[in-house]
Amino acid sequence: MAQTSEMDVPDGIFSLLDTDLYKLTMQCAVHKHFPEVQVSYQFTNRTPHMRLTYGAYNWLQTQINKLENIAVTSEEVEWLRKACPYLSDAYLDYLHGFHLYPSKQVKIDFSPSADGDVTDATPGDINLSIHGLWLETILYEIPLLALTSEAYFKFVERDWNHAGQVAKAKQKGERLLKAGCAFSEFGSRRRRDYKTHDMVLQGLVQAHEEAAANGEGWTGKFSGTSNVHFAMKYGLNPVGTVAHEWFMGIAAITRNYANANEKSMQLWIDTFGRGVLSIALTDTFGTPSFLKAFAQPAPKSGNANDVDGNDLSYAQIFNGVRQDSGDPLEYVQLMRTFYDSQGISDKKAVVFSDSLNIDRCIRYKEATEAAGLTPSFGIGTFLTNDFWHLSKNEKSVPLNIVIKLSKADGQPAIKLSDDKGKNMGDDELMRSVKQQVGYAEKSWADGDEAHRWDRNDG
Repeated sequence: MAQTSEMDVPDGIFSLLDTDLYKLTMQCAVHKHFPEVQVSYQFTNRTPHMRLTYGAYNWLQTQINKLENIAVTSEEVEWLRKACPYLSDAYLDYLHGFHLYPSKQVKIDFSPSADGDVTDATPGDINLSIHGLWLETILYEIPLLALTSEAYFKFVERDWNHAGQVAKAKQKGERLLKAGCAFSEFGSRRRRDYKTHDMVLQGLVQAHEEAAANGEGWTGKFSGTSNVHFAMKYGLNPVGTVAHEWFMGIAAITRNYANANEKSMQLWIDTFGRGVLSIALTDTFGTPSFLKAFAQPAPKSGNANDVDGNDLSYAQIFNGVRQDSGDPLEYVQLMRTFYDSQGISDKKAVVFSDSLNIDRCIRYKEATEAAGLTPSFGIGTFLTNDFWHLSKNEKSVPLNIVIKLSKADGQPAIKLSDDKGKNMGDDELMRSVKQQVGYAEKSWADGDEAHRWDRNDG
């Protein structure tokens, strides 16, 4: 098993595959269907009380500029060709040698939070946006978020160290495996830094090896990681399908929010085929709206007219769904009721990916299995940014930061979540779309975006 020592920990990002798989699958789909569409993205700090300093901003700006020096290598493309056979040859040929151009595509500035002289210690807010072809700029989100988190914990919150991260991750992995949980590591976006991410994966691999060797019959499964670079480094399965961005972009491009969910699934099937990368993300415009599209017959291709009376529905051909906002226990019952209404008795998958820890995974597992569905978990921040202060018995709280699509083809892009705290976009457009899709606002008691990681539960 490859490991990273103190001497070879990179500063910042050194591989464009240090991203989540769904960025590559979506880039593949964009490459086929929307290669000329211009887009914009906008950074949001959902923990606005946790500000970067001017010194952190300068480091971040330097690291962003360095992204221009990285290209996708021949070795990386050949690995993708074997590990991800659903990625088309045309796309992989495009990806070979791919570069980002942050000097042209990324805008970042710093606004100090107080008047007076600005020093490296001055706190403030960063304004970060991305502009360019969707096909190119789609790969900025994960590295820019990871770099922003690293900057904060390198310059602002420094009362921590890496000690014990491998052992902590191993212990978490063992608890999940012993409890029968199938899980993947999803922690790229909000990791503390590259070294932490590496140590966490070492610990999870050790837990997997322990489970295989101890003879105790643990029924859980460590399924892999969403991070493509680390999947390649450790010989793991790269895990992921699609993000809200795909639905948001298609809705903006087509100007048809009522049909956006179905159009997004049509084009996804046209790119990858039926039953491939078939975990459906349901909450871009509210899950109830999505389920109306999910019940429709699925065309054999991206052509909406390629349907006959014998075609299966999207709900039948997709392996399951991903829950990423709102109350997970309500969601399980909603999906059970929906599948029953469609005459679907298969134990379809429910992949949970929102604010997970071990206790929640076990609770959601029990509820999902009781509903006759199959649970799995994509665990992120709880694995790659779980630290305590050195000087006091308090949690060192992660940033809650996102980069979301804000425009596509000159039109604003929005997101309407199953928890209104995650809604994003132009207020007037959101009001209009809520009426178009029949969206009803909901709140989840555990969904406070500014303080979701403050508590010390596990």
